[in-house]
Amino acid sequence: MTHIVATARTSRSTFYKCFSDKNACFFELVRIVTTVGLAAVDEAVDPADEWREQVHIAVTTYFDLLAVDPMLTVAWSRDLAGLGPAGVAVQQEGVDRYAELVLRISRGEAMRRAGVRPMSADLAVMLVAGINAMVVRAIERGDDDLSGLAPIAVHLVIAALNP
Repeated sequence: MTHIVATARTSRSTFYKCFSDKNACFFELVRIVTTVGLAAVDEAVDPADEWREQVHIAVTTYFDLLAVDPMLTVAWSRDLAGLGPAGVAVQQEGVDRYAELVLRISRGEAMRRAGVRPMSADLAVMLVAGINAMVVRAIERGDDDLSGLAPIAVHLVIAALNP
């Protein structure tokens, strides 16, 4: 707690006015980072673009975001589940929110015109969770440059959507 309040340049009493404990603070951080990430991906994708280009932009933007703070990415992917039912719920909430974005993008007009079939929610969750697992694995192996993984993820999503 000492490090957290020092980094935040606040007092313990102010911290505890905002959060019940450090886990609650971490949960809120994950929710905020997720919201910012979703907005960035959504803003980067032009629904008028060709469908493969939309996938490429969405996935590479997502990878760029994950690379900003690799340790937070690992914490979100690995540590949340160890924080009990509340942590699992926050983690699942993040996966579900990204999966909803994938679903929305996959159901856009350019996708329909190209003959892309609507993706199921389960497939969207699998894609998001699988991409996250691949990223965490690379980070844990000491891979500082995640850009090499983005083409693999783009290929996977295109294959999942291919009409």
